[in-house]
Amino acid sequence: MAPDPCQLSAAELAAAYRTGRLSPVDTVEALLARIAARDPYLQAFVEVYAQDARLAAEAADKATRSGHDLGPLHGIPVALKDLIDVEGRRTMGGSRAYRDRRSTTTATLARKLIRAGAILLGKTHTVEFAFGGWGTNAHLGTPRNPWRPDGHFTPGGSSSGSGVALAARLVPLAVGTDTGGSVRIPAAFNGITGLKVTRGRISNHGVIPLSVTLDSPGPMARTVEDAALMYVAMAGPDALDPPSLGLPPDDPMPALQRGIRGLRLGRVSRAQCGGDLDAEVEVAYEAALETLSRLGAEILPVELPRSLNDYATMTQVLAGEAFAEYGHLAEDPEAEIGPATRARLLTGKIAARDYLALQWRRPALAAEFIAALDSVDALLTPTTLNPAIPVQDVDETTAPSQMTRFVNLLGGCALAVPNGMTASGLPTSLQIMGRPMAESLVLRIGWAFEQAGAWHRMAPPEG
Repeated sequence: MAPDPCQLSAAELAAAYRTGRLSPVDTVEALLARIAARDPYLQAFVEVYAQDARLAAEAADKATRSGHDLGPLHGIPVALKDLIDVEGRRTMGGSRAYRDRRSTTTATLARKLIRAGAILLGKTHTVEFAFGGWGTNAHLGTPRNPWRPDGHFTPGGSSSGSGVALAARLVPLAVGTDTGGSVRIPAAFNGITGLKVTRGRISNHGVIPLSVTLDSPGPMARTVEDAALMYVAMAGPDALDPPSLGLPPDDPMPALQRGIRGLRLGRVSRAQCGGDLDAEVEVAYEAALETLSRLGAEILPVELPRSLNDYATMTQVLAGEAFAEYGHLAEDPEAEIGPATRARLLTGKIAARDYLALQWRRPALAAEFIAALDSVDALLTPTTLNPAIPVQDVDETTAPSQMTRFVNLLGGCALAVPNGMTASGLPTSLQIMGRPMAESLVLRIGWAFEQAGAWHRMAPPEG
């Protein structure tokens, strides 16, 4: 009996294609049927490319049968966040103000995925202009966290639809963007894996911007291996995005399964988290540290120059750059943008001296932080201080990014992986933060942790 393609990882689908147990046509049809059945409730997608996906699946199937396999993503469906351009398609950036926007180009990362054989399945919801961490969207709808079908819980943002689509088994791979945690927060709230890459590792060409010095597109998946495969396909220099030029190539696959014996991994204290750390999140964090210790890593306390929350409050860069992009809408009372988005954008109307002062401080802040990590290979933290909450309890003047923003501000990379489940059935998450350009190392640590447990195999209820 053939396996259900909706439940398989990308690597498992590729293996099933090679043995003939499944075909890309089987996978696309199964996913489209599941989306039709479940997405009217979940609201993960803003648009599904059903006809194009079917045609691409038929072509991938014919190529496979004729011996033309393009690699591990050949015939694997992927969803793109509604910030990523596909020529001729709508890219709204989660905003009603952009509802008539048609892309005139295809983002470099999308072209690379297609070149690797991936099949574009559609576009997923985002917080308006990607500016918000809870995953809410006042005008276009807030996706439902699939782990709690008894209520409407936060999906995490801003890559909200991508996180929900993955957790609900509507797609095996998805792309998000991360400016202050927007890949990692939905990964945490939905019990999946998300990689925030070093700025420039993956081209931003064709991605609607929020903060031009912080934005980083990144892979989202249900396993570390799948995230690594996506990263390999998407990464690399792009003449259309100058920050991506000059970075050395990075292939995590050869070292992915090397293990972590002998690595030194830093831990943070409750006080360094600088906020109200949920008790169940803390228990899951401590258990993850014990697991990594059993695998041979040395867990060491790290004294950071300041609390992680202190770094998180240094948001003038993000808000200032967001206002530069969308301030004309924020100051136009007739513009169709959500009230929370308008309020957040207006906080970025700051003096040039304040913006530049923080930009000038960033290299020193980063050097100070990296110096504090001198005794360890990577830093381990909870990804969020709390699990998902009911949408009705969201305070739009806050964001669940206290544990994630510092990575963007200081120029590092980080991987979020599931590490537990609360008594009420909500996922918790471990963040593995690395120095700039240490993607291979954080993926290696994440893979070792993942293989030691089964959290990545957990699936939300079908109700």
